[in-house]
Amino acid sequence: MKILVVKTSSLGDVVHMLPAISDAHARIPNLSVDWVVEEGFAEVPVWHSGVSRVIPLAIRRWRKSLFAATTRAEMREWRETLQQTNYDLVIDTQGLLKSALVGCFAHGTRHGYDWHSIREPLASLCYQHRHTVSRTQHAVTRNRLLTATALGYTLEGLPLDYGIAQHTFAKTDSVLPQPYVVALHGTSRPAKEWAESHWQMLIQNMAERGIHTLLPWGNAREQARATRLAQHPYAHCLPRCRLSELAAILQGAKGVIGMDTGLMHIAAALDQRGVALYPVTAAQLTGIVGNSNAPHPMITLAGEEVNDAAIVVQRFADLLDIG
Repeated sequence: MKILVVKTSSLGDVVHMLPAISDAHARIPNLSVDWVVEEGFAEVPVWHSGVSRVIPLAIRRWRKSLFAATTRAEMREWRETLQQTNYDLVIDTQGLLKSALVGCFAHGTRHGYDWHSIREPLASLCYQHRHTVSRTQHAVTRNRLLTATALGYTLEGLPLDYGIAQHTFAKTDSVLPQPYVVALHGTSRPAKEWAESHWQMLIQNMAERGIHTLLPWGNAREQARATRLAQHPYAHCLPRCRLSELAAILQGAKGVIGMDTGLMHIAAALDQRGVALYPVTAAQLTGIVGNSNAPHPMITLAGEEVNDAAIVVQRFADLLDIG
């Protein structure tokens, strides 16, 4: 059987899809999985050995110059690449109109959420088979259930497995201080951020234990904050890194603490111990979920408990002392 998965973005959503790939391979012998994903996240599906081919999509970039000749040429080439294969099933787990339309370009029977289960109901009209999956379920569970229903198996007896914990990642060229923790201070909205004074408290606590704090960044705002925090001798602003390099850094850390961000989900998928901070997001729908057999704990703190920096830092320090 050959299937196409459409899960284009964002980083956390892409990571949330990985366990469904593990499930499908456990249930269906000789399964081949191709995956359409935004080019910025195309590294992630490659980490899973059960993904045969990744087909990058550039909607975010194309829409900035939709009528340019180069854009139209790229779109045509992408469509031709996609249509080289006849799929048994095309499964859109994104649930958006744009992802449903992407699936329409592929050759194969299209599956997705039904009108009441999907984020954008009009998208369900693009599918030939529509499935009911409660919207109150965690995002990881929704992906697993939709994929299982489309392919005709149950999740009973299937442990949650992201399938990437044993992957060998590209190492960064930077020499990293040892031992270290990673502080994922960046997030998509200012309302989801933690105060710099809280991060300073964390850095000082780690320094007193002889542990360095590494500070990744993804945009100018985050870089400026990382640079300010790195004035402490035990804090270090990392150079810009690719996702695979960041994954290698996360994998080698003593622990990870961070905001509601896709990198925290990668840390959980890599069996890292740590604390995820959800000051405004509904953690029950997109909170951190690790592998079923994870050897280390990854806890989620939400709402007002995130604001008590002393308690958060102590919870993180306690986790570092386990094992």
